[in-house]
Amino acid sequence: MKNISIAIHGGAGTITRDSLTTEQDRAYRAALEEAVEAGYRVLEKGGTAVDAVEVAVLYLEDTPLFNAGKGSVFTKEGKHEMDASIMCGKTLGAGAAAGVRSIKNPVKLARAVMELSDHVMLSGYGAEEFAINHGLEFAPEKYFFDAFRYNQWAEVRDSNIFMLDHTENVDEKFGTVGAVALDKDGNLAAATSTGGMTNKRYNRIGDTPIIGSGNYANNKTCAVSCTGHGEYFMRAVVAYDVSCLIEYKGYSLQEACDEVVMQKLVAFGGEGGLIAVNTAGDIALPFNSEGMYRACMKNGEQPFVGIYKEWNKAN
Repeated sequence: MKNISIAIHGGAGTITRDSLTTEQDRAYRAALEEAVEAGYRVLEKGGTAVDAVEVAVLYLEDTPLFNAGKGSVFTKEGKHEMDASIMCGKTLGAGAAAGVRSIKNPVKLARAVMELSDHVMLSGYGAEEFAINHGLEFAPEKYFFDAFRYNQWAEVRDSNIFMLDHTENVDEKFGTVGAVALDKDGNLAAATSTGGMTNKRYNRIGDTPIIGSGNYANNKTCAVSCTGHGEYFMRAVVAYDVSCLIEYKGYSLQEACDEVVMQKLVAFGGEGGLIAVNTAGDIALPFNSEGMYRACMKNGEQPFVGIYKEWNKAN
């Protein structure tokens, strides 16, 4: 059988064993396993890498455990503004949506932008109009409501503070979701989706919908999906930087990921991690934070699911 592999993430940050109850740990692991298995089934049946990453991210968007889709955090106005992107490593086609509201699954909108428009990124009401024109599903405000997220926002809504989901004074940790995959034809793809930062203002947009920063795929090198403090990932052009180290410097996948995440980002204060896969089916899951929600599967093996720091490679 030809190599097939998939990896997913559900956010990175100050995630320790002490920060999650046994029930929370079990719930996160179950959600991650379900999502990675759903994406893997697509690959196993001969589906494309693009299909696989979309399906995996859909699963993560549909659970309130993660800060994307249904679980998106509240903005300063008490609303939800979501970003997503997807990229095909074979064609270098890419699509992204930024600052959208009421879209049930932003990753579907990103794929529609990639396949049904002449553009790479659409934002705000224009992206929503595009979604309407192409029959994408919207959801009412109550669909996105989560009591914990609301309480999290209530703590800071009267201040100018914005809150990352991995802030230490938050009892639960949430974040961007993403997936990368290799299909039987040797093609790569990556998808990323997020609800952004709690109490964010001014239609703030992070790295998630920016091709090369939060998401990238190229059959010559690798597919990458990032999670962390977006401002740093944008400034470091993290996803593309990993690809460049492979293409121009001859780094292995793991070496490139470690150089960017464990050296470059750390050097100027960037916290987070990423998932990556190459055309050999190798998987890397580096992070410089206390933990990262992550899972992977390859070539019929049992899925790996991790949360904490003790294992961050897929060798």
